[in-house]
Amino acid sequence: MRIVLLGAPGSGKGTQAQRLIDRFGIPQISTGDLLRAAVAAGTELGKRAKAIMDAGNLVDDATMLGIIRERLAQPDAARGFILDGFPRTVAQADGLAALLAELGTPLNAVVLMDVDRDQLFRRLTGRRTCRKCQRVFNVYTAPPSVPPPCGGQCDAPDLFQRLDDSEATIGKRLDVYQAQTAPLVDYYRARGLLRAVDAEGDIDAVTARLVAAL
Repeated sequence: MRIVLLGAPGSGKGTQAQRLIDRFGIPQISTGDLLRAAVAAGTELGKRAKAIMDAGNLVDDATMLGIIRERLAQPDAARGFILDGFPRTVAQADGLAALLAELGTPLNAVVLMDVDRDQLFRRLTGRRTCRKCQRVFNVYTAPPSVPPPCGGQCDAPDLFQRLDDSEATIGKRLDVYQAQTAPLVDYYRARGLLRAVDAEGDIDAVTARLVAAL
């Protein structure tokens, strides 16, 4: 099973990706994690990426694809993978398609985790983090008052809202996501790979719809 997960911040990608990992035994490949790992390992591509990031620039597509190639060569990706955070543009999608064709591992599906914008706002603006244990809550859907507090780790949660969860910041993040993702939705739909999944409601129900789509 080789899939790309598309979804706005707050769409539940992380939660559902973990369930796919458990169900299919394939790794989630997050480009952010890949970059950090490559830099920490000091690989040639990691050094190149570090130099680019240290200069305040975005890592170019060729370097990113090289890092993805290295990751896909690892044994745990032999049965498939869940690609998260890449591609973000049509040019990257073209580059990924060429890479996977070369490796003989084309995508099986591209899953769009579909959530109404108002619901995304509610999910994201409701997020709070405990300063003590870093556990994340949502004042609307998973409040800290549900016993035991912090899963029993803290007597009294000390909650704060991250700066990037403010309404103004969230609006900008969702606008950027929409601008980037809309062309990818059309791109993958035209290639018969897109699977749109209703990602609202009960987590187990979303998982069932996701698995059915795959």
